[in-house]
Amino acid sequence: MRRGLCRADPAPNLSAMTARHFLAGRVALALLSLAAACGAEPPKLCTPAASPEAVALYQYLLDTSGQHTLSGQHCPPLLGSTRLAAMLKMTKHYPAVFSQDFGFSEPGTWDGINYRQQIVDEAIRRHEEGFVINLMWHAVRPLDDEPVVFEQSIQGKLTDEQWQQLLTPGSPLNERWKSQVDVIAFFLKQLRDARVPVLWRPYHEMNGGWFWWGGRPGDGGYKKLYRMLYDRLVNFHHLDNLIWVFGGNEVRENVAPYADFFPGQDEVDVLATDVYSSNYAGHDYDDLLALADGKPIALAEVGPLPTIAVLQRQPRWAWFVAWGDLAGGRADRTAVAALLGSESVISWEKLPWVKIAKPTIHYPVIK
Repeated sequence: MRRGLCRADPAPNLSAMTARHFLAGRVALALLSLAAACGAEPPKLCTPAASPEAVALYQYLLDTSGQHTLSGQHCPPLLGSTRLAAMLKMTKHYPAVFSQDFGFSEPGTWDGINYRQQIVDEAIRRHEEGFVINLMWHAVRPLDDEPVVFEQSIQGKLTDEQWQQLLTPGSPLNERWKSQVDVIAFFLKQLRDARVPVLWRPYHEMNGGWFWWGGRPGDGGYKKLYRMLYDRLVNFHHLDNLIWVFGGNEVRENVAPYADFFPGQDEVDVLATDVYSSNYAGHDYDDLLALADGKPIALAEVGPLPTIAVLQRQPRWAWFVAWGDLAGGRADRTAVAALLGSESVISWEKLPWVKIAKPTIHYPVIK
């Protein structure tokens, strides 16, 4: 029986407890009660011996799936956390999910690689305030040295021969790729050691052809690259704090089905998609649910936010992350405010482990 047919009781209001204590303390009870109610064991994280904090956050996503959706906001490091303040002013709510990108570009630019330590430090602070941390990485081609120009590297190409070299252990291109991954692992390890669970979404939008890692279906394509990354981070670097998010793009013309790129249940914890149209097509929701087989699904990046009506039709979205600046864009502010304040959405202050009145906003210092 899929977990979607069962409903766990909503989390109690334990605002006096920290995220760590609340989450770790309720895992065993939640697992037992859910298994008893459904007559089956609930999904588990794919990482062996995952950290208690990651296990507990994952269980919270399972508990709320089908009942509520967490709100989220992507915050480019160049801007610090100013988008959090803008969202509060616009909606009277902070997002529950705080998202950032490890970047690729020249220091001091929008996605500057010089901000990586700042990203880690900010993620630790935000975790302590109760935010859920979401991280990603627009990885440069293994042919290139950082920093890079987006169109030339992130949207560059590998020949079929170069792709095979990349996937061949011990080849020069494979060794370059390992070195690039090891740089990011250094930062993720700091979050592991600080006991911060991370929604980790690598090599996203793979079912489109606009990134160097995308557009290669089948076992010898994207699936193998994803599994290589999983092996490097989990088995070599011993990162036990990652919740692995398979994040595709909404299926449309020239965007292939998710199943063609899905690496398998054993190395994916959450299945997600990016939606930049206003359609929120039912086939994306249904296809991800079928692939997920009881695991959470999410809206990893969105342009126009889902409406309350969309979340009522598609209640299993675990979270959504607004990619752009809602306050500075063309969004209908009244509709956005209604969404963030609705019964369907969990904003930061509704998270059961939050114990402070408001977070601290860190304004950027351009370096």
